[in-house]
Amino acid sequence: MDYIRRPPGLIRVSRRNLAVRYRAAAVGPKMGPMRQQWADYWMFLREFRRTFESTGAVLPSGPALGHALAHFVREGASGSNGGGRRILEVGPGTGAVTGHIVRALRPGDELELVERNDDFVDRLRDRLQSDEMLRPSADRITLHHAGVEELPEDRPFDVIVSGLPLNNFSIAFVDELLGKLGRLLAPGGTLSFFEYVAIRHMKASLSRRAERERLRGIGQLLDNFLREHEIRRDRVLVNLPPAWVHHVRLKSK
Repeated sequence: MDYIRRPPGLIRVSRRNLAVRYRAAAVGPKMGPMRQQWADYWMFLREFRRTFESTGAVLPSGPALGHALAHFVREGASGSNGGGRRILEVGPGTGAVTGHIVRALRPGDELELVERNDDFVDRLRDRLQSDEMLRPSADRITLHHAGVEELPEDRPFDVIVSGLPLNNFSIAFVDELLGKLGRLLAPGGTLSFFEYVAIRHMKASLSRRAERERLRGIGQLLDNFLREHEIRRDRVLVNLPPAWVHHVRLKSK
């Protein structure tokens, strides 16, 4: 375990699991909320153009979508061990949904974020030190600079919130990803994720045959998964674009 001292705070870096945990630190000049929001918008647009497959969205999730995704953080039962809950956010981006999750944390809860994109990780690091909402909870937030497939499965999570763009991936990877998330989920835990309304149909109508077959395969895979495990579905119209939020609980758990 290495300690890196950087004014104005102390950062602990775990090279073993690529996690970064921030302890309370003094901060420098703060970016205003509106300026921060526009900076996040431009970052998303840039990453969408540069890494479309893994970013998948032109803009960060809107407030209504973030609220819906955090439903079981607010309303869920206590942790599987009878105490605080372990919560995982997959693909937090610039932290638009993270704020909704943090507001719903209870005493004893722990939040882990796993993000692969380098620029998004840097943005999250800055927010954990400077954001007025995130900074007070920074001592129980762990940021993993990694893919979710790299996370160990020995300490499952009570709630998982995913912002990954499933419709951008291969059928095989979506299948593997759902399996991984299921193994990371504690018995009785919930997984929440979203997809944009009618996005597969719109993309398929403008795509070649191979892409249409890929989208059709993902649709069938998700339909089968949701038919067996979905416990709640929210339609979020006040988002760009509108989205469905799926909440699932694995029956085998």
